Amino acid sequence: MQLREIAHGRAGDKGDIVTLSVIARRLEDFPLLERQVTAERVAAHFAAITGGAVRRFVLPDLGALNFVLQRRQGESVTRSLALDAHGKCLSSVLLTLEIEGAVRGERD
Repeated sequence: MQLREIAHGRAGDKGDIVTLSVIARRLEDFPLLERQVTAERVAAHFAAITGGAVRRFVLPDLGALNFVLQRRQGESVTRSLALDAHGKCLSSVLLTLEIEGAVRGERD
């Protein structure tokens, strides 16, 4: 299943830094996110734009993970004319990450 089935995302850009948050729709799904949505998997998912390590911050009380990505040298959002390379779109791209888990019925 895709990550979007159990989570939603938020994003932001600050120059050559992108922050992406993945928030479980239900707190009981958070352990699955914590196990499967690692910094290494996110780095691989965004290998085309990241130039360094991806840092992950775990926020269990919020059921959220926050990732900080460093863009490649010279690919700052403030220097780009491409709309699809901005953080708002990247949060949607992150939600296409495939994870393993049972799909439940309708979500809240």
